Amino acid sequence: MISYQEALERILAQAQPITETETVPLMYSTNRVLAEDVVSPIDVPGWNNSQMDGYAVRAADLEGASAASPVMLPVSERITAGDVGAPLPAGTAARIFTGAPMPDGADAVVPQEEVVREGDTVRFQKPIAVGKWVRVRGSDVPAGEVVLQKGERLTPAAIGMIASIGRAYVTVYRKLRVGIFFSGNELVQPGEPLPPGGIYNSNRFMMRSLLVTLGFEAIDLGSIPDSLEATVSAFERACESADVIVTTGGMSVGEEDHIKPAVERLGRIDVWRVSLKPGKPLAFGEVKGIPFIGLPGNPVSGFVVFLMIARPYLLRRSGLVNVDMRAQHVRADFTWEKAGDREEFVRVRRNDAGGLDLYRTQNSQVLSSCAWADGLVDIPAGATVKSGDVVAYYPFCQFFA
Repeated sequence: MISYQEALERILAQAQPITETETVPLMYSTNRVLAEDVVSPIDVPGWNNSQMDGYAVRAADLEGASAASPVMLPVSERITAGDVGAPLPAGTAARIFTGAPMPDGADAVVPQEEVVREGDTVRFQKPIAVGKWVRVRGSDVPAGEVVLQKGERLTPAAIGMIASIGRAYVTVYRKLRVGIFFSGNELVQPGEPLPPGGIYNSNRFMMRSLLVTLGFEAIDLGSIPDSLEATVSAFERACESADVIVTTGGMSVGEEDHIKPAVERLGRIDVWRVSLKPGKPLAFGEVKGIPFIGLPGNPVSGFVVFLMIARPYLLRRSGLVNVDMRAQHVRADFTWEKAGDREEFVRVRRNDAGGLDLYRTQNSQVLSSCAWADGLVDIPAGATVKSGDVVAYYPFCQFFA
């Protein structure tokens, strides 16, 4: 068996991004991957404007102002956001509101909390520096600047950034099409009666949710029985429309495990089994020219292997440039006394003291550990953990950001 890191590197090395693109409305581009650099055609902001509610002034008019010798200026105009004021005459002040354009001639804003309004006149009791409380044209984004790069994901903040420069459409990579099916005679669909020996197909719902959450198009081929011909047929159907095929179950070497022989009939296997817990049963290869990832049938194993191996591969295929997973270094408030012979990802949750608690059982069939947890801790092969040790923690939130 190869190590987790070697498996990840070998699989990512074969992740060739799709090239087909489409132009979509910005309003409906959430979670898509940019297929172009986005360049601002305008300055943002497009004019000098006020950062505060207050009074726009010429700083020179307030030289020498003090509590003992205040400067009194008449209010010459009132400027709200969206309005354009008249040029500011020397020796006057303009009532101005946050975001409103600065009138020509004004070079500073005095917040309303720092003055005294007396009818149509304002008392200023201290001088002000040129540029104070003024947002300068182009200070956020100058025209011609690349605001987002090809290969970045369109998060809500990124979409807001593009909207701020006036773009209504963006060019993105088309959605990666992921065909998925689930192997096992024992699988029963939720909502149906559960016969003796049957289990509900939680993997189908969990995996489809993972794919959709990450922005892929899930081609759900359903459950298939434990037979070689049914497995071969499912692969052939998946090849008709999918960019990548993902399976769960059927990954052992028993008489009822048919994924490996089916793949070998139609293509090849490049990676088989990884020194990882949970998740030793893992396959990566190709079926009729279509990349294939075989995940374990145990729900926890499938969940962990999807996040740590399948997810970065699929994201790279979708055009995303940065698929790195960055561990946080957090205090363990648990002990792990038995050093294993495989690298292990255990289910944990942050506690109110800032440390990490361990779920009560780490059995690979206990999906409640994933529902309870908010992340994984990476325990290297041969390692133990004492309470208070600093460990490598991968929060689930980073997998979907």
